[in-house]
Amino acid sequence: MYEIDFVEFPSSSAAGSSLFFEKAFGWKATPYGPAYTDVQGGGAVSFGFQQDTAQQTAAPLVTIRTDDLERARGSVEAAGGVVTVEPFSFPGGRRFHFREPGGSELAVWTPDS
Repeated sequence: MYEIDFVEFPSSSAAGSSLFFEKAFGWKATPYGPAYTDVQGGGAVSFGFQQDTAQQTAAPLVTIRTDDLERARGSVEAAGGVVTVEPFSFPGGRRFHFREPGGSELAVWTPDS
């Protein structure tokens, strides 16, 4: 199973970005520390705001959900993708980042079981 279900945006103010979407659209924001906020939008895709410049990507980061992170990594590498961030844990799961041959960076994640 592979499905796009999350997009992470770089932000100069994670709290300010999430407050905007709460006020503008009534969406629920959940802060995960002072530099990261998750926003549940009105559909199947949610999104987050990354304020930590050391962890920000240059562009929005599309995230693909899977049930097997190691298998996904093998598939990414076999297809010519390059892992740019090794798998790491975060509240709710694990993920890695990769760059596809055209240059875009994406991530694959799996929820905690």
